[in-house]
Amino acid sequence: MRTLVQAGVVAAAGAAGVAAALFFFAPPRQAGAASNDRYQDMIMATGAVTVNPKVQTDGVWLLDYKAGKLLGTVIDRNQGKIVGWAEVDLATEFGLQARADVHFMMTTGYITQGQSALYLAETTTGQFGVFTMGPGQNNVGVAIRRHDMTKFRQAAGQPAAGLPGGGPAQPAAPGGAILPQIQP
Repeated sequence: MRTLVQAGVVAAAGAAGVAAALFFFAPPRQAGAASNDRYQDMIMATGAVTVNPKVQTDGVWLLDYKAGKLLGTVIDRNQGKIVGWAEVDLATEFGLQARADVHFMMTTGYITQGQSALYLAETTTGQFGVFTMGPGQNNVGVAIRRHDMTKFRQAAGQPAAGLPGGGPAQPAAPGGAILPQIQP
């Protein structure tokens, strides 16, 4: 019996040693971070943007409620400077009335190595859009492209999709700079 207990202790110690070795000698994982912040009528989010595949760049998204604009830029890592601003008129993109009481939420997410997408939701109308930043025309500056726009729910006071009186939700009408939908 004593031999069996000793063998169990040796096996447990060996397993703990292997686990510790794997933990301490495993290759380090690359850190990837994106962040969001909001102050009064401004929202800011960051995420990776591929302007040049050989150079990693950080993208900055700003949503300006007062102007009704989504702004985007990238930081030139070599010069430490901002590469101009691209903008999207949110009233046009989301089909909003002037002076409408709107509430936006946004965050970035990982698409592929070196590229993030901005996920932008307008909670009053129930619309959800996917945007990316990339090189502008002729590889000058930066451009914002909308990939998809859909509804995650009906606007207040409208029948919900699939319920009596409400048909299936239809995607929002295209507008602005649009690329083909992202295929899985």
